Amino acid sequence: MAAALVLAGIGLYLSFGHVAIFAFQRLHFNSLGKGQLFAGGVDTGIMVMIAVDLLMAWLKRPISWIRYPVWLLTAATVVLNAASAAPRGPWETLDYIAAGAHGTVPVLFIMVVEVGRDAIDRVVRPDLERDSIPLVRWLLAPVATARIYRRMRLWGVDSYPEMVRRDQELIAYEQWLKRKHGGDLAQATEDELLPMKMAPYGYTVAQALAMPDEQERAAQEREEEAERRRLDAQTRSEVAKAEAEADRLRAKGKVETVRAEVDGQTGQARAHARAQVSAAERAAELEQEALDRAVIAEARAREAEAERKEAQERETKAEADLHAADLERQAAQKRKEAAEADRVAAAEAQAVETQTIAEAREATAEADRRAAETEKAAAETRLAAAEADRKKAEEIKLQEEALADIAQSKKAVAEAEKAAAETRLAAAETEQRAVEAEDVAKLKPRERAVRKVARMILAVGGDADQLPLAGIQHELAVTSPGTASEYRQEATELLASGYRP
Repeated sequence: MAAALVLAGIGLYLSFGHVAIFAFQRLHFNSLGKGQLFAGGVDTGIMVMIAVDLLMAWLKRPISWIRYPVWLLTAATVVLNAASAAPRGPWETLDYIAAGAHGTVPVLFIMVVEVGRDAIDRVVRPDLERDSIPLVRWLLAPVATARIYRRMRLWGVDSYPEMVRRDQELIAYEQWLKRKHGGDLAQATEDELLPMKMAPYGYTVAQALAMPDEQERAAQEREEEAERRRLDAQTRSEVAKAEAEADRLRAKGKVETVRAEVDGQTGQARAHARAQVSAAERAAELEQEALDRAVIAEARAREAEAERKEAQERETKAEADLHAADLERQAAQKRKEAAEADRVAAAEAQAVETQTIAEAREATAEADRRAAETEKAAAETRLAAAEADRKKAEEIKLQEEALADIAQSKKAVAEAEKAAAETRLAAAETEQRAVEAEDVAKLKPRERAVRKVARMILAVGGDADQLPLAGIQHELAVTSPGTASEYRQEATELLASGYRP
């Protein structure tokens, strides 16, 4: 590595000097400094781009096109170095050797850099290593080797032996095909010629020969997939149609059900109405028949009565004619029997009429009973509503009474507070007057304290026992209960002697 760096430094130094002098003398740069800047710019550009290429390769983000500008600048450097040794007059053999020697310097530099780059690239990207083609093959078969190199680079074949094996297989297949068709490849089929046609595209002989079958299988799979999609679409369409038909039938069934219900209810109502009309008509007919029979029976009764009277008259008149009377009596008996038959028929008709009327009355009674039950339920509902209204009214009344009690209590509390305030005001006024009187009398502190305790006793009703010693201690700021007891005793004696504030 150190030797490579030394060689690269020597090459860079010599190239820099040759290009700088050539740029100043031949390329019309105004000064040697500008020629040196030009040479340094070219060499620095090469180094920067190589460094960027190596850095991106180290970061595993290689830039594939960056090597081409490097090679272009290197070729320019070689040309400039060779041109720096070109003579001004006619060329001689030594001049060509000198130009080549000057051009060798940058070639040496770029070779060292490429060796370092390949070394780093192999360390960073070992998976991208490719076998190199031997130089002997380039020299012995440059055209065929160029084709192999092209296929290796285009189609990602990293192994040189693998590429040689593929080429040998292709040559062997071509020879076999010629032997099969007597040396005339024009007689071969398109499928048989596929290996030669697909070899430039990276296909092996086996892959090219298997291509028709694979394409047919792929086409078959595509057709099957298309057919499956078509069948799926047809199935979904049929399912959708069946679901739509089922929905239509269900809707139609619902409509028919509703229609049947309506027709049934309508028919039931019509039958009920017809039954009521028939019953009414039958009742009217029976009533009319009963009336007719009653009229006939009444007419026959009157006729029988007239005949009976006539028979009595004839009996009265036909005492002499017994035979005629007997005959008349027999006729009267027959007429009586006929009248009895008519009466029985009338009674039967009246019984039929009575049964029909009873049924009608029973139906009417049933309707009245139902109406009574409905009215009872309505009455109960009204009673419940009235009870609820009564309870609500009672609650409102109770709330109002409670509010009134609260207001009364508040009023009483306010009056009590007012009375207490008045009492406190009166006590304060009394206390003030007493203090003023004590100030006028110029009493001693103990006498003032005794009088204050006396006023406290009067405030609790005049009973000294009702005044606690703690209250006296608090008012007079004394700590001893004994002192407070002495003040209360003296205050009691003072009140007993007639003290009033």
